[in-house]
Amino acid sequence: MPETYNPCYIIEEKKLRENLTLLRQVSQTADIKIILALKAFANWRIFPIIREYVSHTTASSLFEAHLSVEEFGTKTYTYSPAYEDDTFEELMLYSDHITFNSLSQYHHFKALVEEWNRKSHNPISMGLRINPEYSEITTELYNPCAPGSRFGIPSSQLQDIPEGIEGLHFHCLCENDSISLAHTLEHVEKRFGHLLSKIKWLNMGGGHLITRKGYNIQLLIDTLHALKQKHPNLELIIEPGSAFLWQTGYLVSRVIDIVENHHIKTAILNVSFTCHMPDCLEMPYHPEVRGAKVIEDASHTDISSKNIYRLGGNSCLSGDYMGYWMFEKPLKIGDEIIFEDMIHYTTVKTNMFNGINHPSLAIKYLDNSTELLRNYTYEDYKLRMD
Repeated sequence: MPETYNPCYIIEEKKLRENLTLLRQVSQTADIKIILALKAFANWRIFPIIREYVSHTTASSLFEAHLSVEEFGTKTYTYSPAYEDDTFEELMLYSDHITFNSLSQYHHFKALVEEWNRKSHNPISMGLRINPEYSEITTELYNPCAPGSRFGIPSSQLQDIPEGIEGLHFHCLCENDSISLAHTLEHVEKRFGHLLSKIKWLNMGGGHLITRKGYNIQLLIDTLHALKQKHPNLELIIEPGSAFLWQTGYLVSRVIDIVENHHIKTAILNVSFTCHMPDCLEMPYHPEVRGAKVIEDASHTDISSKNIYRLGGNSCLSGDYMGYWMFEKPLKIGDEIIFEDMIHYTTVKTNMFNGINHPSLAIKYLDNSTELLRNYTYEDYKLRMD
């Protein structure tokens, strides 16, 4: 592989199309709209492939909404915890749906949307985010229904559908299976069921990891069919992010030094967990490394073994490392290290902390040829501060 591809995120077209085909089949069978969450993946050079399978995106900010119109070719379904006065009118230019996180935000911007709708041939559908006060997310950092959450309106504050509101939106999953959605819908029905006949659409958010091996697709379809039968007035929408890009590519890196301290060997790489794989530290989880076996619990393992290493990032953050992995043979400087499943929630979260260069972006096509989409340079670092 050419030097320009290390470090590099490489997305595999074949695996991406397999995921997209499955999502389209589920969309058609379950009679729901599946849209791409740009917060998980915003590499617009890949949008033409995704556009063959889905028609819309969902955005969480002005920039994401702008990108959807400019590069995906469609107005987006917009939700943000709060909108700002000085950007809201521009946001309306790019939005097909706008969901408000609170009643105060709805009252603040309602007149602007109504004025837009009176003048526009493309009216904006307004919605409210609700909080079912139930979630099966086990990582607190990602739980939008934890007590005191800033996300969504609890049922105690929403007795009826306000004027002009056409939909409700909840988001309570994070890489969950369909049984979690089924349980969540029970709580939605319990708290908000009396409102569902008064709206046109129900957005069930993201976190539906449909493309993961073992995901119960039939339960998802049965659950959504039952919901549709009970509420035939509703257009049903889900907006997964990870499911689109699940296991569709990898991050290529290289060992640039090996250090040892208290019998612990650390292979220092030309990438960084905190800069380039932040979810590994946030979630946290050990990513799969090609050709190596992760050791989840090192307390029962002789970590002084010549083939066991921590992997360390090349930043000055002390915690920029993970471990341990057992390799087939001892590592040496220059060895290639490949982190699997590094396409979703990576490039949208990366940074240039310490001035560390950003890995290149590339795509591996169906014919196994690889195209370099973007190389990053000093100017990219400098201009972020300009």
